[in-house]
Amino acid sequence: VRPNTAFLDELKEKLPEFFTKEGSFDLDKFKNQLKDKNVKELSEGYQLDFIGKDYARRQAGEMPSTVIVPDENQNQGEGENSQNLFFTGDNLEVLRHLQNNYQNKIDVIYIDPPYNTGSDGFVYPDSFEYSDDKLKDMFGLDDDQVERLKSIQGKSSHSAWLTFMYPRLVLAKKLLSNKGVIFISIDDNEITDVSMLCDEIFGEANKIADLIWTNKEGGGSSDSSFFRIKHEHIVCYAKDINNVTINGVEVDNKERYKLSDRYEKERGKYYLQKLGMGSLTYSKSLDYPLTTPDGTILYPKDNNHGKRAIWRWSKEKVQWGIENGFIEFKNNGGKYTVYTKQYFKVDNNGKHIFRTQRPMGILDKFSSIQGTKYLSTLKMDKTFPYPKPKELIMWLINRVETENESETIMDFFAGSSTTADAVMQLNSEDGGHRKFIMVQLPEKTYHINKNGKEVPTKGGKAAYDAGFRSIDQISRERIRRAAKKIREDNELTLPEDFDGSFKHYRVVKPVKQTLENIEDFDPNNTNLFTNMVDGFSSQSLEVAGDAAGEDTILTTWLAKDGYSFDANVEEIKFGNYTAHQVENNRLYLINEGWGADQTRELLNQLGTHQLNVQSVVIFGYSFNVAELRELENGLKQLDSKVTLIKRY
Repeated sequence: VRPNTAFLDELKEKLPEFFTKEGSFDLDKFKNQLKDKNVKELSEGYQLDFIGKDYARRQAGEMPSTVIVPDENQNQGEGENSQNLFFTGDNLEVLRHLQNNYQNKIDVIYIDPPYNTGSDGFVYPDSFEYSDDKLKDMFGLDDDQVERLKSIQGKSSHSAWLTFMYPRLVLAKKLLSNKGVIFISIDDNEITDVSMLCDEIFGEANKIADLIWTNKEGGGSSDSSFFRIKHEHIVCYAKDINNVTINGVEVDNKERYKLSDRYEKERGKYYLQKLGMGSLTYSKSLDYPLTTPDGTILYPKDNNHGKRAIWRWSKEKVQWGIENGFIEFKNNGGKYTVYTKQYFKVDNNGKHIFRTQRPMGILDKFSSIQGTKYLSTLKMDKTFPYPKPKELIMWLINRVETENESETIMDFFAGSSTTADAVMQLNSEDGGHRKFIMVQLPEKTYHINKNGKEVPTKGGKAAYDAGFRSIDQISRERIRRAAKKIREDNELTLPEDFDGSFKHYRVVKPVKQTLENIEDFDPNNTNLFTNMVDGFSSQSLEVAGDAAGEDTILTTWLAKDGYSFDANVEEIKFGNYTAHQVENNRLYLINEGWGADQTRELLNQLGTHQLNVQSVVIFGYSFNVAELRELENGLKQLDSKVTLIKRY
């Protein structure tokens, strides 16, 4: 187990007794404990293996190497009051960031990852961030094995796809709540691999279903040389299947009163069902005479095959039905027919109660054409190929039972943001407070040719011509247009607190100059020559959004420290210096300019309990050695314990 990994931190938290005081994991002690408890290693069975598996495991345990840059134009504007989140960036990095503040908090994850068809443009996109020597040392590889591992880069092989998906699914599992469910859309190219991958990560016992979605109308696709294919798969796994309840689906409204039904006084519409039936199994107790209102005697009518007929109800039940208006005699030309009145079930407000049944594993009510037609109503149909219909995602979300329609739904392959649209649509229909988290890589819709000109990509021309320079721009615009349509379509019934917006964050790597400044920084220097905070502004990071460096550092640290993105952050003044207090718990000092006066004022406020925090977190690059020592010594002298956390 290597140091400085998220996996190591997790082990320390759960199994501290197996760590030495130097921080090393004592594997022999752990093995002996297993033997003492009579736990034996699995000696037979099978497992999924592929080139890059050890590397993929390592990726799942790494800490993020990026920063979270808030889009202040969006977050202080239309998204100011929204609890929905949209991240632009590599979804692996976003998932790493969210491990601290969203672990065990996501109720439903739906993803539509690359299908690895060979024509969908998938190639292994992650760069190998270690040198060859480092790879050899990490995994015990020789030169040939290193070359084999690196051979998947830029390829669309099964191993490349599995290495890409493995760490993302490991991290996704940690985000799921104990009642959480993940749905993964995939086709036949990777259905076997994704099933084995999920068996390994989530456990075979936590597989809920492999749903079949008939996504094409008519005759299906003729891509295959052998069969016409008109379906895809949606693989469904639970974090813990013992905690999951799958909601049934409503079927026809011919739900009937039972004799003990507490709603029988609230009768509404009904339909008639013949009391007589041809006998499959003859019962003497159901073969008796009935007397009509005019005294005619009726027996069950034999069917055309000569079988003796019977009544559906017993003699006692028929008598009850006559007395309570559940039986109707119809005279047609002197011939009587006896019917039972089958009342639709209603609640106390007279509203029909529909019967529910376990949902089918074949979904045949939704097609890809629905998704394209809907995008055309938003004037975006040509900007994104083969969008999923929002009705499909709504149906999936509704299958997962939660306590009060306030679940959090995540999609880290956002595409055209169908999932976000589905969440907003559901909220508009039932007044729910579901929240979404979308993640989309800023894939460009163009490339630069040798003359330095922008040229649209093969599938990106329509989006490029519409003014979209990257896929994430399409995703965010879809949310805006969908929210506008929902408001227009539901003007009179839309809940007042309907959330039709989002907060936006970009997850990016610091630029080379900032990394070099960090590398060269000497905390023992008396003076600071470079303002390190500015290197994290959106301008320095060369992204839009108008975020100051302090905004980026604070946002990144809040996620690291487990705070949600709508945590209450309050500005605290110490003279002309602005600090940030979060939920009366932590005080963050990020900018330069802290001095003896600020330390004196901070100690005074802490000592007189005007300010109550448990820790002070500082951006070490903004403090010279004298300022730091003075602050450190002052906090140690306080009666109440306040921890100083220095970060570099």
